[in-house]
Amino acid sequence: MFLMVADPFLRVLHIMAIIVWMGHNWANVISRPRYRRVLPDEPPAARRELFIAAAQREHGVFRHASLVALTTGILMLLDRGQLTEALRLHGASAPLGIGVWLGFIMVVNLWFVLWPNQKKVLGFVAASDYERLRCTRVTFLSSRTNTILSMPAIFFMVMGAHGAALF
Repeated sequence: MFLMVADPFLRVLHIMAIIVWMGHNWANVISRPRYRRVLPDEPPAARRELFIAAAQREHGVFRHASLVALTTGILMLLDRGQLTEALRLHGASAPLGIGVWLGFIMVVNLWFVLWPNQKKVLGFVAASDYERLRCTRVTFLSSRTNTILSMPAIFFMVMGAHGAALF
């Protein structure tokens, strides 16, 4: 009940975070539809700092949007007393629970697989050319995994919130 007053705010924040997070995933699919095993060109020294700052900001917003989406979703379920039922995939909250678990898998994939490898690809962390090439493949697969998982995650979250009677 404590969060009930904040529910509209949490809902809007949740939706905005999902748009930023999923929008970034889908923009990558649209802008780079095919996997290419090529290292990004090293920018000239004068532009390198600007590139790194812009890329870190972009990736920071993207990564943190995933945490905001997951946290606000969990807070809304907790406030409604549905969190345990959803996480156990039980009853009318089971579709929401599937969405939550998929979201959790995607957040873990982003923070613990994609991001450590992406830092090497972008040059935020020193790595050999061989390591950077290996990491391009890992980031490609990790990013595509999240993009593919985003479709059923959104489906089950919407069905859980608006179509629970069907289940």
